[in-house]
Amino acid sequence: MRLPFSTTQATRRPVFDRPGPGDIIAAIVRAAAANCALAVTLALLAALCGLQALALLRAPAAWLPAAITVKLAPGEAVALGRHELAAPQADRDHLSLRRDTQDSWMVRNLSATRQVVLLRDGADQRLGSTPLASGQRFQIDGALFDVRAADSGSIAFARDGHEWRYDGAVLYRDGHQQANCPESHVASKVLSLWNRAMPGVLTISRPLSFGGNLHCDNRLGLAQVTPGAALIARGNGGLQLTAGNPDGDRAAVLVHGAGSQIDLRKQEATLAGVKAIVVGHTRFQLETDGGQLTLHPSRHVSLFGAPDLKLPEHVSWQWQQRALWSGGQSSAIWAGIAASLACMAMAVVLTTRGARGAGRVAMLLAAGGVLVCGVFALVSQRAGYAPSAACSMALAACALVLWLALPGRLTLLTAAGVVLLAAGLLSQLELGLGAPESSWLRYYQKSAAMLATGAGLGGLLRLWAQHQAARGAHLQQRSIEWLLALFAAVALAALAAQVLWGDEQGVFDLQPVELAKLALTALTAHCLALRFNWHAGPHTLSEHGARWLQLIAPALLFLALLGLSLVQVDDFSPLILLLIWSTVVAFSYALAARNRKLAGALIAMALTAAGAIVYLRCTGTDDLIRWGFYADRFLVWLNPAEHPHTGQQLLLGARAIADGGWLGADHWLGLRSLGLAAGGAVQIPAVQDDFAASFFLNRHGLVGGLLLWTAQAAFLAGIALTAARAYQAGAAARDFRHAWSGRFRYFALCGGGAFVLGHFLLSWGTNLAIFPIMGQPMSFLSAGGSHLLFFLCPLLTFSAISAQSSEGE
Repeated sequence: MRLPFSTTQATRRPVFDRPGPGDIIAAIVRAAAANCALAVTLALLAALCGLQALALLRAPAAWLPAAITVKLAPGEAVALGRHELAAPQADRDHLSLRRDTQDSWMVRNLSATRQVVLLRDGADQRLGSTPLASGQRFQIDGALFDVRAADSGSIAFARDGHEWRYDGAVLYRDGHQQANCPESHVASKVLSLWNRAMPGVLTISRPLSFGGNLHCDNRLGLAQVTPGAALIARGNGGLQLTAGNPDGDRAAVLVHGAGSQIDLRKQEATLAGVKAIVVGHTRFQLETDGGQLTLHPSRHVSLFGAPDLKLPEHVSWQWQQRALWSGGQSSAIWAGIAASLACMAMAVVLTTRGARGAGRVAMLLAAGGVLVCGVFALVSQRAGYAPSAACSMALAACALVLWLALPGRLTLLTAAGVVLLAAGLLSQLELGLGAPESSWLRYYQKSAAMLATGAGLGGLLRLWAQHQAARGAHLQQRSIEWLLALFAAVALAALAAQVLWGDEQGVFDLQPVELAKLALTALTAHCLALRFNWHAGPHTLSEHGARWLQLIAPALLFLALLGLSLVQVDDFSPLILLLIWSTVVAFSYALAARNRKLAGALIAMALTAAGAIVYLRCTGTDDLIRWGFYADRFLVWLNPAEHPHTGQQLLLGARAIADGGWLGADHWLGLRSLGLAAGGAVQIPAVQDDFAASFFLNRHGLVGGLLLWTAQAAFLAGIALTAARAYQAGAAARDFRHAWSGRFRYFALCGGGAFVLGHFLLSWGTNLAIFPIMGQPMSFLSAGGSHLLFFLCPLLTFSAISAQSSEGE
């Protein structure tokens, strides 16, 4: 093999010689010396991964109950709560356990605000709720209703000469839908129209609420009864009557039938046949043995510094120590990580020796191994056997190394993205280790598994794209359009699943809206890329209008459906995010088309929006409050101290940032507190998502925040540079395919960068109280698994492929 810089014949070595450690290290050193940027990125990645390992090593021992045993004699009862059950989100006295004279165990919910859920084979039962049947009567305080008909999809009942029918989505009074409530938002009115027009299978579930003095929408007014005193809603395969938890006095909720009466607020159920029970988000597996009941807690279990706690005489614990280095299905994942790293090392050595084909095969095996490990870790965590924190750390590090080891020139975008991912994982690990309960580590473990899955898939796509480019094979335009249409259909189906079966948190533990944002970006990029070649077509004004409609109709349709799916989310931040995205995409189009008027108008609009925010912050929002535009959020934003309950998130976030100062709460940029308790910052609601930046500033100070802002600015600058190169390649192309490809990559990168910019702006604005509270995670930093898998990883993959394509063209 002749080296590029050699003048003499090199000694031949078999290509598939097994390389020694010295060969591998020498290859890595030569690669780093040839690329200073790669060396700096590897150094930063090693430092951030080293800090994660140091945090694991410094984490103090923590203890939690492996089993909670309750022993009662026949006729005895005991009240259990947060202390006895190690359930941090339970009430002080949450449930009552009783052993009756027939040796049966009975349970009753003592909490006024939180549920107790019994899990049987194929069915769940919430204490305080029951299905209704024809012929029964239910009573809410002094109001008595007769059930005329009831099935799994609808219920009809009557009182005082009026008959109501409720189908899980719409309430009808005497055959007519009730008018909207005076305080209803636009979203509520749109949902009402949708449920009225759609068949039952496509309606969006909305509960029927009893109480208040007004009959409107899905509210049945009852004099002298607090609104929300009782609810009827879909659940467990039918309609369930549930005792509500209003802010005022709680009304009695009774069900009469078959000669018996059930008080839902004092409902008692047997534990016979119950496999598990959920108390305050903590799940317990049950085992009964005569006079002994054993509960095995999992998920959201309190942690203790020592295996010593004073308990009631009927309760005893079996202690176990928190495992950070072993547990779950870690052994199989460790083996997969080792095999993937070995394949990466082999690929580097083979490529250095000139065997590029064999090196590509080895890298293909490495990417496949990382993908398999990521999917396996996700499935294991979903099944309740999450890998250890150390295993998740190694998996994430392996995924990041894979991203840097893949063939191709290292771009600023990729380098900044890898550093941001490592910094986000470090912050999530610190949060998981410093929180006083076991469940916080799951965010870190899920992010690591999602990253490995996304990096593995992205690596396979990059290798496939490189192989296709080397062969000179390209997809036909019609095939690309069909793929985009299929992508849009999948995204729409996922959104429909969230609308029909999910809620604000997503569906099946995923957020389809992240996939929808990616599809929207791709469709819009395709339409705008086609727009630049339309001068070869029609020339009359009417024909141009029809061509414009043809080009932008898919994007407009998808945008309209996306907005409709977001109606069910009582939050205006998705609309603000879409506004930022559309503004940036329009500005990128103005730059590409050299339309100075449009660019100037967009800049003026952005400056006006910034001025409006300053004006509202300084002078108040009386007009918005008068119009009813999320008045509660603006009031909390303007003066959170006057709203101690709803303003708690802003107040705690501001306190955490103030405590962090310039150098962090430990005055050592967080180095001294690595792996230790996180303090009061853990008490911030949604600190792992919306307020992740507040925790980061509390931990690492404003200096750490400035470093994070630098990395984020570098990422956005990298997107802009890659997009500019793609546009230049398209503008210089001499055929339609290359011109469309360059412009498509330009607009897709601008659209993806616009969404990332929007997430950065909204998250920083929320944490620093520049904007009202908006429920948007910060890209790379927050524990947003779906955002990472469905948006960030595809964006990084596409940017890397785009950079390779620009170099080739």
